[in-house]
Amino acid sequence: MSVRIEGGAIFLEGRCMVEDAETLLVAILENPQMPIDLVGLLRLHMAVAQVLLATKPPTRGDAPDIFLSRNVFGR
Repeated sequence: MSVRIEGGAIFLEGRCMVEDAETLLVAILENPQMPIDLVGLLRLHMAVAQVLLATKPPTRGDAPDIFLSRNVFGR
């Protein structure tokens, strides 16, 4: 699983696939103030990106590429 909650953050790790989108959405809805930790993120399926775009959770760490940084995480 590429989505996990630990130590007050929601971690996205490795390759987040389409099946991770629902897990991420539930994690964000149940923990709206928890930041999304991007440190271990390698790739992001567009379904996961859509969840992030729709919910706009706080994030920490850097996205793995410039496209994600600019268009999904607004950095």
